[in-house]
Amino acid sequence: MAKGKVVQVIGSVVDIEFPSDSLPALFNAIEIKKDDGIKLVLEAQAHVGNNWVRCLSFVPTDGLARGVEAIDTGAPIKVPVGPASLGRIFNVMGEPLDNIGEVKAAERWSIHRSPPAFDEQETTTKVLETGIKVIDLISPFARGGKIGAYGGAGVGKTVIIQELIRSIASEHAGYSVFAGVGERSREGNDLWHEMKASGVISKTALVFGQMNELPAVRLRIALTGLTMAEYFRDVEHQDVLLFIDNIYRYTLAGMEVSALLGRMPSAVGYQPTLATEMGQLQERITSTAKGSITSFQAIYVPADDYTDPGVVATFGHLDAVISLERSLADQALYPAVDPLSSNSRILDPKVVGEEHYRVARDVQRVLQRYKDLQDVISILGIEELSEEDKITVARARKIQRFLTQPFFVSEVFTGRPGKYVKISETVRGFKEILEGKYDAYPEQAFYMVGVIEEVAEQAKKL
Repeated sequence: MAKGKVVQVIGSVVDIEFPSDSLPALFNAIEIKKDDGIKLVLEAQAHVGNNWVRCLSFVPTDGLARGVEAIDTGAPIKVPVGPASLGRIFNVMGEPLDNIGEVKAAERWSIHRSPPAFDEQETTTKVLETGIKVIDLISPFARGGKIGAYGGAGVGKTVIIQELIRSIASEHAGYSVFAGVGERSREGNDLWHEMKASGVISKTALVFGQMNELPAVRLRIALTGLTMAEYFRDVEHQDVLLFIDNIYRYTLAGMEVSALLGRMPSAVGYQPTLATEMGQLQERITSTAKGSITSFQAIYVPADDYTDPGVVATFGHLDAVISLERSLADQALYPAVDPLSSNSRILDPKVVGEEHYRVARDVQRVLQRYKDLQDVISILGIEELSEEDKITVARARKIQRFLTQPFFVSEVFTGRPGKYVKISETVRGFKEILEGKYDAYPEQAFYMVGVIEEVAEQAKKL
């Protein structure tokens, strides 16, 4: 192992001088032991001349001085993979954070890996049932696809992720990997306790690099989680779910790292390598003939601006998009998914079937007509509409409320038991509303129910 010495420290950027014949390769992990016994782990980012290697630290560099010895480990960061990672919480370096002992993993994999070759990738399309009505109807998820949940602050992205983790573990008996990228530590703590309480923790690996961590941690934590998911796909031939909350913080961390390394910023201050960094991560998330990784990515939209380059960078990689709207959250219509701006590549008669496709499009048509009529209603009142439009508006309002659903993970807040609804039941329910079978029921009866039969039960209580 090559040894060098620290020659410059600027915040989390550390320059280390190595002998000219043993410069570490880019992305190698470099270890420094401080006088107080604390071990620093850094990653080589650039060779800057004079045998200096510019590194980024994953640990605060407080107390680090010039002249301290640094050791090149000869390999990138390696994290534990396999069954031993399930039920545990890790940091970016694969060290456990849950204080329940060391991880006895048979293998450790580098977090920097190549994507599967084109001829290894799977091309068949299957629907992944989520049990969430609005998603299954309007924006069905592809098994092995990439799904993005766009929304501003506080509209419910993390709650949907938590519900999906519960659904996959309970209903599909699948493995999940959760990567917390630059989000709140409180949410990570809540997720950990909820998973323990619901019993799904044994099928989930969690990795966290939260918003108080250094930018290098937030940039690499998604790769740590992805590497663990790749093991289950490639070695155990599983269909695994990868949750990333929040992919925008990954972009933001790249922006900070880019500035720290002195790169010239591009549009709106983002890193010039934005598209490359996003592509390197997203291309590894794919299905092969052996297994699949289905990823669900929460995407924070700064100031609700969907044209922000950091948000736009993810669009081209996604198979399905669900858009969470503040206007729906303000009306307590949860989940606040907008059925008019959400879409999926597989909402196609060849994949989901003719009936599902037709019902989904008819639901969107009715909701769009209601939206078009809202100006008329607000100025003249609903009485001025034609009889046909009055029926359309009444059905649209019932559809809006039937799209709501009580979640298992929010039972503690709402007091309503969670509901999992099969796709066939979802399609049947909306079809019957569109056919007018429930025109006589009050719209309040459609709010926060599961299957359509519950509407009649709720109507009796009103």
